[in-house]
Amino acid sequence: MLSKRSIRTQFLIQLIVASAALLLIFSSFLYLYIQQSIYEEKRTELQKVAQNVCAYESLLGNEQSNADALLGVSIEMIGAKDAEAFGEFYEFREGSHTLLALIHPFKEGTGQFLRVSRDITATKQLLDKILNSIFIINAIGFIVIIIYAIGLSKMLVSPVMTLSRRLANMNEHLMRPVKVDELPDEFTPLGETLNHLISRIQTFVKYQKELFIGAAHELKTPLAVMKLKNQVTLIKKRSPEEYIEALKITNETINEMNKIVADILNIGRQEGAQLELPVETDVVEILTKKGNDFLLLAESEGKIFKMELQPPIFIATLQVNLLNQIVQNFLQNALKFTPKGKAVTLRSGMTQSGLLIEVIDEGCGIDETVDLFAPFKRQGNKSGAGLGLFLAKSAADAMAADISLRNRSDGQDGTVASLHLNAKLYCPLPPR
Repeated sequence: MLSKRSIRTQFLIQLIVASAALLLIFSSFLYLYIQQSIYEEKRTELQKVAQNVCAYESLLGNEQSNADALLGVSIEMIGAKDAEAFGEFYEFREGSHTLLALIHPFKEGTGQFLRVSRDITATKQLLDKILNSIFIINAIGFIVIIIYAIGLSKMLVSPVMTLSRRLANMNEHLMRPVKVDELPDEFTPLGETLNHLISRIQTFVKYQKELFIGAAHELKTPLAVMKLKNQVTLIKKRSPEEYIEALKITNETINEMNKIVADILNIGRQEGAQLELPVETDVVEILTKKGNDFLLLAESEGKIFKMELQPPIFIATLQVNLLNQIVQNFLQNALKFTPKGKAVTLRSGMTQSGLLIEVIDEGCGIDETVDLFAPFKRQGNKSGAGLGLFLAKSAADAMAADISLRNRSDGQDGTVASLHLNAKLYCPLPPR
């Protein structure tokens, strides 16, 4: 049974109604055209008869010899009042016969008129047969249109039903991309969008599993260390200073655990930020403010901070909190791994498809074979839970932006962290 909310039902109803209206209009115009053509021909014949009577006082003209044209024709003389009452050209019935009459002036100034009439019963019956035939043809055509509409609607929704069945049979363990080349051209964008969504879901599931395993591992290790130290402390009686030192070590371990828990909570907060409505904002202005904040921090650590921001303005519609998280993480990592006296550069520039934001440092570089965007992935000897880049990648995915990490290619040691905002998605507007 077809649902009222079904697109297929709406398509069928609209196609059937439109086809029925088209058939009705076309048939009406066709029948009226045939009827008008026949009546016009009969009128011309009656006018010729009337003109012959007036000119030659004969039913046929000098050049006419076709007596068949006069079959069923009758002529009578009427007065002006009767002529006005009947009209110039009309149809009337006499018993079971249908007649067509023409009123024509006999002679100017006499006030006499000829009424030339002709029996058109056979013609009327022919028109009725034509009308019946048109109705029968319309009924057959309407049935064919219904069958065609049902088949066409089934063909149109078939790719959607195929996609629905494939998606219904998927779970987080058995997710396969849709074969776009097997879809009609009109459904290719939908298939590509679904494949992109499936890829993001697979990445999300993968990272969530790594997050849970990593969180358990990261929390288990300091708990085991605290337990062991407490057991050692309780083996024999110690001095107050030794107890205080053991408590300090325990507190440091708890602080490390608190940092891990805080980072995990930030993941939950970021998921809430992803639901924020995008707002129209100047991306370059946000980068400038964030750069000024880190300029002071870099100076306090004896490091050089540079800003090379182009164009002067770039208006985009996006979630500001997510953009801040990504840029802040890039700058924190760059300052963390850059030695004193070295430089960190915040740079932006237009590309053919949007705005490219880069943070370039002069640190030790990265191992490009390691997925540093996975949770709890760390590199180097610096402290941290390894969740910052994971948060940055999640934020970039929520914004449909491209994020990447690579080593510098200009001959110097260091890393380039990139964020590319697609102009097609973020709608850059001209400067105000």
